[in-house]
Order: sequence, then structure tokens, then C-alpha cells
Amino acid sequence: MLATLLMDLTNVEKIATFLIMLSALVVLHEFGHFIMARRSGVRVNEFAVGFGPKLLKWTSPRTGTTYALNLLPIGGYCAMQGEDGKSTEAEQQRHARAAGVLEHDPENFQSKGAFTRLGIVLAGPLANFVLTFALLFIAAFAFGVASRQEQPIVGPLMEGMPAQKAGVQVGDRILALNGQPVRNGDELVNVIHHSEGKRLRITFERSGVIFERTLITATCPPPNPPHQGCIGFQPIPRYERVPFGTAIVYAGSSMVDMVQQSVQRLALIVMHPTQYAGSLTGVIGMGRAAATIQDFGWAPYIDLAAMISLSLGILNLLPFPALDGGRAAFILAETLRGKPVDPEKEALVHVAGFAMLMMLMIFVAYHDIAKIVQGKAVF
Repeated sequence: MLATLLMDLTNVEKIATFLIMLSALVVLHEFGHFIMARRSGVRVNEFAVGFGPKLLKWTSPRTGTTYALNLLPIGGYCAMQGEDGKSTEAEQQRHARAAGVLEHDPENFQSKGAFTRLGIVLAGPLANFVLTFALLFIAAFAFGVASRQEQPIVGPLMEGMPAQKAGVQVGDRILALNGQPVRNGDELVNVIHHSEGKRLRITFERSGVIFERTLITATCPPPNPPHQGCIGFQPIPRYERVPFGTAIVYAGSSMVDMVQQSVQRLALIVMHPTQYAGSLTGVIGMGRAAATIQDFGWAPYIDLAAMISLSLGILNLLPFPALDGGRAAFILAETLRGKPVDPEKEALVHVAGFAMLMMLMIFVAYHDIAKIVQGKAVF
């Protein structure tokens, strides 16, 4: 009874930690809009953390901006003068022109030139990219980077592979293979890789209890070399502290790798949706991943936060209405045409894009929940 209660409290703590982390990433995204707007002379009417009823608020006598803390501390928003939050960029620009705002309200977002507005819109994703680098640097310098020597501890599991079928779980420590003690993760991987199609007796420890399972090693899936054995999990690496300069180089190279992988994955989903769309992960899936990674220390958890921050930045650059990329697309179209987009075409693009975005969100949430129900979630 006590153990169950403690487990429930631990899960609540993990969920709360994840929501705070996600909220901080979103607020800092909005802070990017805020900073660029103020530097461009645009009045920010309200900058809020969270949504719903206000708990605390304060209005700056100098700028007139209201800073608020709301009841639901998940995300936040930056409300600028000239934004209604309901219509598209081109529609708001047309209304501003008709009302004479461009000439009489210099602090209005719509009164600014196209490139100034574009800079303000793109400042949110840019803040996520800057934050990604900062988080990677903090994780490397304060807590260390993954070394080449891995630990014999089970990390992310691949669904349908022998380890998952045998009941091995994330966090289990592998003690022996076929009765031979395992000293480190490199030795563990080497034995498994040279045991394609062979029977392996795995001895592992979980919460002080020793388990033993027998399984048949499978062939590693591509892009691994042929005739290499796998049982379907990634060992947890050791983390080693590095100097300041090394941490900067590591953060830069890691961010470049993350961007390349994200773009490649996005391209695969677009070109082969039926094959790769199921690999998309939403808030539910990220929450489950975060709950697992918290058990491995701050270094991998901050790395996960960096990955989520990068994903938020890339997601917001997609040309969907209601996202920064959609707003930027309308501003660019206005720049090329010399005037806002035609209302009929704008309405068609807005409705179609918003419908696609909602379908995508529902699809991702459905797959996250289905993986949990079927017990197939990676973490």
C-alpha cells in the first residue's frame, strides 16, 4: 500500500516537472516575440505565464505592459498592440490600413514594415534555437557529456524486439549473459552483437530483485551492419564532465546533428507518410519519455528539454495558420505582392491549413494513447 502510494506520488512529481519544463520552453518562445517587439517599438499589452483566470498581475507605468501569472501555468502568450488573435496576418493588415492605423499608431504591430513584422514573428522560433544551444551547453558543462563507455543499464526499448518480449524494462541493470558477469555496457553490446540468432540467458536486477530470462537474439534492423545480433535496447551512457570550451563545441555540434536528424525525419514523414507518420510523438509521448529519462539524471533530462525546444522551434516554422510559420508566409506573400493576400484565397488557405494542423494533432495524440494502451510505447 505504502509502495503504491509512493509510486503514485513519484509519478505526479514527474508529470509536474515535465509540465513546468514544457511551460518554460513555451514562455521563453513567447519571450523571444516580446523582446523583438519592444526593440522594434511595438507596444506589448500583456505578457502572461499560463492561461485562465489571473492570479497575479502588474502593469508597468513606463511601458503600459501588464505582466500576469495565470491559474493554469502551462505555456503563456505575448499580446501585442494590433493583434486580435482571431484573424490571419493579412486580414489584420487590411483592417489596419482601412482604419488608418499605419499612420496614427506607431506602436501598433501592423504599422511596422513587413521585414520588421517578419522579424518579430520569427523571434519566437529563434528563441527556441538559442535556448536549445544554451541547454546543451549547460548539460555538458554542469553535468557532463555521454562518454564512449556505456553502462550495462537498459535504456529505450524497441517494440517487438526480444528484450521487450522477455519482460526487460527500462532501468534494469544487466548482471550476466549466459552466466558470465557483465562488467560494462561496451562488453554487453559486444556479446549481443556477436550472438545473432543464438539463445541468450540474461540475468538482470530491478529494484534489488534478480531476474533471469532466456531469449533468441534477433538480427539488427537497418542501418546496422548485416549479420549483427540485437535484442532491442540502447544502454545508458556514462556522463563525464568537460571543460568550458569543450562544452561549447559539444553544444554546437550536437545542435547541428539534432537539426539534421529533425529535418531528415520530417522529410521522411512528408515523402512516406504511411510508413513514418506513426513515429510522430506529441505531448503525451514526450511526457512518458521525460518520466523515464528523469531516472537517469539531469544531463539526459536537460538534453531532452533541448530536443523539445528545437522541435518547438521547427514546428512553429511550418507554414500552417495559427503557427509562426503561417504568419510569416502571409507577410512574405504581402511583400512579394505589394499588398495583403486576397480575402477569398486567404480564407481558403487558412481553413485548409488549420484543418490539417488539427488533424495532425489528433493523429499524433491518438498514436501516443494507442501505444500506451497496447503497451508499445518506447519509454
